[in-house]
Amino acid sequence: MSVIKSVRAHVMAAPVEKPFTSSRGWLYKTRGTCLVEIETADGIVGWGECYGPSAVAKAFIETQFGPRILGRDPFDVEVIWEDLYNRIKDYGNKGMSIAAISGIDIALWDIIGKSCGKPVHKLLGGAFRTEVDCYATGLYFTDFDRLVEEAVEEAAGYVDEDFKAIKMKIGLGNITKDYERVKAVREAIGPNIRLMVDANHAFSVPVAIRLGRKLEELDVEWFEEPISPEDIDGYVEVSRALDMAVAGGENEFTRWGFRDAIVRKAMDIVQPDVCAAGGLSECKKIAALASTHGVECVPHAWGSAVGIAATLHFLGSLADQPPSLFPFEPLLEFEQCENPFRDHLAKEPIVQERGRVKIPTGPGLGIEIDRSVIDRYRVG
Repeated sequence: MSVIKSVRAHVMAAPVEKPFTSSRGWLYKTRGTCLVEIETADGIVGWGECYGPSAVAKAFIETQFGPRILGRDPFDVEVIWEDLYNRIKDYGNKGMSIAAISGIDIALWDIIGKSCGKPVHKLLGGAFRTEVDCYATGLYFTDFDRLVEEAVEEAAGYVDEDFKAIKMKIGLGNITKDYERVKAVREAIGPNIRLMVDANHAFSVPVAIRLGRKLEELDVEWFEEPISPEDIDGYVEVSRALDMAVAGGENEFTRWGFRDAIVRKAMDIVQPDVCAAGGLSECKKIAALASTHGVECVPHAWGSAVGIAATLHFLGSLADQPPSLFPFEPLLEFEQCENPFRDHLAKEPIVQERGRVKIPTGPGLGIEIDRSVIDRYRVG
């Protein structure tokens, strides 16, 4: 096998025509990402993606990680992961350093798959399914004079597009406002569409419990990030108080970061992001740890076609939890906000049909990158 010849980080950004916000308070005016391109001496190119501030990931890759893996065998993906992690563990065992490792790890798996002529999910042990249910993430806050109306209209649009599940944002600083907005959406989409809510850690423990009990009346499937991610004791309280599932973990990193939340069953669903938590190598370990403790794993996804493809291969490799004749399969988060990197980066876009998305079957990640999109939106 040929060795790694080059490592590049591509930072891209695109303006958002209709800015939006969540309970965190900042306005999304642009969409951005950092893609990792790794090429071997025999010309095989692998692609990965890093979650979070793109320029920071690029700095880690260019100054810490890229030079360290030149000349190495990409098939040594686990060896490389451990080497990079231990290189920065003293000052970067969470956060953007791990996101940068994630992008490298995904790109290496892409190379391995292309070298073998096999899709990544085959290398991860095979796929338990050929397609997955997906849910539309959206219903952010855009027009504060029409918060209920805009949510109802957007949700109805997803139903028209054949989505069978929707996740909406909450966290308006008022339990009644949040409840009424979710209630209006539930009434608009009917009882047969799965509905989840995401607070982006906007609430205290008692407020989350009070609101959660009201949302249970509306058959909400899960309550995502009800409180601050650092408060594992608080998550335990909220999870024990509510009958609906509590989800979290999109901003956690590595198996060590997820360990306490899983072992203590602080949440019913953990949501590692393959572009943030350590890549495919580490997310498989996180999922195994979750399965051991009876916790579901439904990954977070917010990025380009590269991240979506990697997430699909990861989802394909997850066994049903628990196994049964009519299993509750893991879901793909298919966010629907304006995003040219999701829609145009792959020459053949990843799309949903009747609420399902097919797991790619081509070699590696199974997508072909349109370099003109990278050139068009390149920053720096």
